Amino acid sequence: MSALPLLFTAGWASGVNAYLVVLLLGLLGRFGLAEAVPEALQRSDVLIAATALFLIEVVADKVPYLDSFWDAVHTVIRPIAGGVVAALLAGQDDSLPELAAAAVGGTAALVSHLVKAGTRIAVNTSPEPASNIVVSTAEDIGVAGIITLAVFNPVAAAVVATVLLVIGLVLVSLFASRIRRALRRRRARRTARHVVAAK
Repeated sequence: MSALPLLFTAGWASGVNAYLVVLLLGLLGRFGLAEAVPEALQRSDVLIAATALFLIEVVADKVPYLDSFWDAVHTVIRPIAGGVVAALLAGQDDSLPELAAAAVGGTAALVSHLVKAGTRIAVNTSPEPASNIVVSTAEDIGVAGIITLAVFNPVAAAVVATVLLVIGLVLVSLFASRIRRALRRRRARRTARHVVAAK
């Protein structure tokens, strides 16, 4: 079970920014800074694809409403990525079956993704775009820091990821009414567009 903290942390981080997780783990393994990184994440084609997708996400994640659309698309992608990364890491360690590792990583990724998506909907109710940029940049820095910490001290990283996840869940519950109002307004606009298009 020694890999569990790393698997949980990688899953949590994948729910926030899966491409950055793959890119950082791959680079840390490629440059010999992390022995636990599987060869599959260090391959050149994987690193190139992760870099390209991360750069797209850097832009998309900082534009109001586009970030929520991006999150909606990634509701499936991020948990799958978290599960795959966890399974690959478990395959290197052999302390946990790969299927169980995928479940841990995928579940952590799904929960952190839902927290991220919910907080972004709440942030988008703010009239200025600066808050999106600040939140997105903080997420990117947080993922980079936690993944780097996880490679060298997985238990400490898992504790930090758990605390951040709990804080995120509390924030989503505090902003629940704002999130519901934003979703209702979005549905009303979509319905109005369909009615106009049907005329």
